[in-house]
Amino acid sequence: MTRNNSHHIINCCVIIAGLLLASLEGWCQKILSEGKITYELLVQTGSKEPQLADMFDGVTSVLYLKGSQSRMEMTTPLGTTTTLFDTRNNSGVVLKEYGNQKLLIHMNAEDWSDLNKKYEGIVFVPQKETKKIAGYNCQKATAKLKDGSSFSVFYTQELVTENKEYDYQFKTLPGLPLEYESSVGNLKVKYTVSQISFDPVPMQKFSIPSSGYRELSYQESKQLKGG
Repeated sequence: MTRNNSHHIINCCVIIAGLLLASLEGWCQKILSEGKITYELLVQTGSKEPQLADMFDGVTSVLYLKGSQSRMEMTTPLGTTTTLFDTRNNSGVVLKEYGNQKLLIHMNAEDWSDLNKKYEGIVFVPQKETKKIAGYNCQKATAKLKDGSSFSVFYTQELVTENKEYDYQFKTLPGLPLEYESSVGNLKVKYTVSQISFDPVPMQKFSIPSSGYRELSYQESKQLKGG
């Protein structure tokens, strides 16, 4: 091999390495192992009960993450529902506080699967539409469920969570959902991220109350609802 050929190969390698480095710098994925994500709720469609729809406008849902543990809490004028779940042992509780009623519902892995059975086999189909939410570039996907229903979600690949199991419906989504549609009772609601914090979350956030609640098994809670 001649000296000129050697120099040419070296120059090509330097150029390729530079291009690879530039592309990596242009797209750097962050991993959220601990922090807080705040979603704002907005009722999308006209409701037969406008007063109930108005109560949900401006309501927030807050997700706390710390390693394998998650805490999702939603407070409305009617009350508060908080879900605590630990993916290490696939168990958790749901806390419901409505008026003077305070319930603590225990859940194991089978209960968790039953609660989220409508999302089993969910498929996310990427769409062309994109937009920026909370400073992150997002792509639209259509989520298709086995019952034939569907909903839209905008997700980012610039930020992903270390804990992929915190929300059953999104565990196979290739990114973090920053906007999505859902149903709360008979209302169709849109969740949109308004704030993401990387600050440490105290362990107390994931503590299960030892008193002050009426404790139920998941099956007992279903019987209360007639499920």
